[in-house]
Amino acid sequence: MEDKRKTQELFNDLINKSNLKQEVYLKTLNTFEMLKAGMEDLVAKFEAQNSGKAKNTPFKFKDRGAFEAEMKFGGDTLVFMMHTNVFEFPRMHEVMKTPYIKEDPSRSYCGIINIFNFLSDSFKYNRVNDMGYLIGRVFINKEMHYFIEGKREIGFLYKSFGNSVMDREVACDILESAIKYTINFDLLTPAYDNLKEVTVHEFISALDSMRIQTGKRLGFKFQADIE
Repeated sequence: MEDKRKTQELFNDLINKSNLKQEVYLKTLNTFEMLKAGMEDLVAKFEAQNSGKAKNTPFKFKDRGAFEAEMKFGGDTLVFMMHTNVFEFPRMHEVMKTPYIKEDPSRSYCGIINIFNFLSDSFKYNRVNDMGYLIGRVFINKEMHYFIEGKREIGFLYKSFGNSVMDREVACDILESAIKYTINFDLLTPAYDNLKEVTVHEFISALDSMRIQTGKRLGFKFQADIE
């Protein structure tokens, strides 16, 4: 009888955790759809307000599937990617210390939407060695509460995980902040010493695939930089 009870407890734990993750996944997907809708709205507003003076300034949205979308503006491209898995914050993360999480630990399970910044020419000319940057991450839990890790304008949107609830207005704020940060994140000339030597192989390859790296900052890494 005891073994049967323990087995059922195991099954209950499995079912509860699976249901929780499925709920978080659906809320994250809902948020991603809000971001896509916000991108479409921004494109429509841009075209309506700047139709006569922005012929050489692209501002476009492209739906790349259920979990990926991109915004192209000026010489930049923002790629939004929703991770299909659910994560929990590390135990020492500041979020885990809040009353909101302590009241219900299951609130710490979140879906993630990553925001990357690339140069548009990297895709246009297939420069596969060019660099991009992770400029923000949006975390969504089962109650549609959100937490943001990000660079400057994006990170400033974070207020309180316990009080911040995702909606269409917040999604638009995230988009506009990401665009604003990207516009102000200018392309810097690579250090001379990094380019003064090049092998024959690299030079020949560059003619076809642009092997000499380009990026707003030298060194593509999914981590915080000093900017």
